[in-house]
Amino acid sequence: MTETLYPKMVMDALQTVMYPGTKKNLVESDMVADTPVVSKCEQQDGGCGEGAVWHVRVDLVFPRDTDPFLKSTVKSAEAAIRYHCGQDIEVEIRTEFKTKPRPEVGKMLPGVKNIVAVSSGKGGVGKSTVSANLAIALARLGYKVGLLDTDIFGPSMTKMFGVEDVRPYAVEKDGRQLIVPVEHYGVKLLSIGFFVSPDTATLWRGGMATSALKQLIADADWGELDYFILDTPPGTSDIHLTLLQTLPITGAVIVSTPQQVALADARKGIDMYRNEKVQVPILGLRENMAWFTPAELPENRYYIFGNGGCRQLAEEMQVPLLAQIPIVQSICENGDAGEPSALHAETATGQAFIALAQSVVTVVNRRNAQLPKTQIVGTSGHHPK
Repeated sequence: MTETLYPKMVMDALQTVMYPGTKKNLVESDMVADTPVVSKCEQQDGGCGEGAVWHVRVDLVFPRDTDPFLKSTVKSAEAAIRYHCGQDIEVEIRTEFKTKPRPEVGKMLPGVKNIVAVSSGKGGVGKSTVSANLAIALARLGYKVGLLDTDIFGPSMTKMFGVEDVRPYAVEKDGRQLIVPVEHYGVKLLSIGFFVSPDTATLWRGGMATSALKQLIADADWGELDYFILDTPPGTSDIHLTLLQTLPITGAVIVSTPQQVALADARKGIDMYRNEKVQVPILGLRENMAWFTPAELPENRYYIFGNGGCRQLAEEMQVPLLAQIPIVQSICENGDAGEPSALHAETATGQAFIALAQSVVTVVNRRNAQLPKTQIVGTSGHHPK
């Protein structure tokens, strides 16, 4: 039976508990809000369990209510107090948070005017290349632009922007700790690639991936933006549903190659956004790898993946064909070098991406003039009333 217990004994116990977020103990991390409250248990004390002699109350302060280490840290603190101070102790640990709760769904990104999802039903059709170049081209046209790499399992934007070694930092704003996006080429950028090793596979279950995505959206200081570009993963997945349930997407740009397999998947992507429970307008199609022209034969076009597939799909779906871009070696080389082609406005490919951005501005303005704001999809799969 523990005969004597002082607050310092509790603090000493808490010094043995490491907090993974700082790799320091709870006391060094300044997470103990106040001196622990120690009181002797009386029979009438409803705060003590059967057989308990002492009641200990500790208030721990965590960075945010979504802290992934919260539960494990609380359990470790309880175990440490009992181990060092006695098993016959009633331990009560209360939690506080430095940051205010993140905004409610529907109230996120209040300073963002237009949210454009760049999607493809199939991987490998150049969707991320389009996202990066579209964002940079819009910035070069004078717009305030943000770009979110929502591909949690295969992020590529850090490499395409040449910022693989950069690490975002956090600032306190309006009582909340917010991630500051990395700004490069006039674009505010965030990607899970900033926070994971580029050489290690991201082995996360769906819930962890969607939680990380929501943090990049709601716990970041995006500020005022004219265009917020979402580079989405291939297919139709949990990530897409999370985006639809979190953000009022202005419209989607669908990327495909002329190949029939890619076009079949593009139809599925269009159907996802046009679903009656979703109703996100399709801004248009963008055809990548439309043809190949050798440098030594500039007048020749070789339709390696088929001719005019996206044009036919655009006519069938009654949506604009925003651009057709041929296979050009420099597009790949520029992306790998961290200098997307839109930076080189003097080249034909640079001009093509500027033209794409101008087309997107046109269709977004038309969409906003003719259609109401997109509604967020409810968690049941329906629009909230």
